[in-house]
Amino acid sequence: MIQVGLQHFLMVGALLFCLGILCVLTRRNAVAVLIGIELMLNAAGLNFIAFARHQGDLAGGSLLVLFVIVLAAAEAAVALALILAFRRQVRTLDVDQIDSLKG
Repeated sequence: MIQVGLQHFLMVGALLFCLGILCVLTRRNAVAVLIGIELMLNAAGLNFIAFARHQGDLAGGSLLVLFVIVLAAAEAAVALALILAFRRQVRTLDVDQIDSLKG
């Protein structure tokens, strides 16, 4: 039987983080960029849990992941409010046109 170790978790976390970066850099839709940021935050949370499991301190890792989840929720709320304001004014979600909100 294959034992899942720290390296496996770190590889999955690195893959999720790279997919998040790829999504942020290649997408022009603001919602897709937000999803990429969420992927990166989830990868960080996975790495926190992996290191906590490896060191035997699941309480500390769980506390860090809880902080990451709260941060992601706050980021999503603020970003979605900005996206809605942007959508009302410009009628598109293309992030290349964000400079048009300058007053």
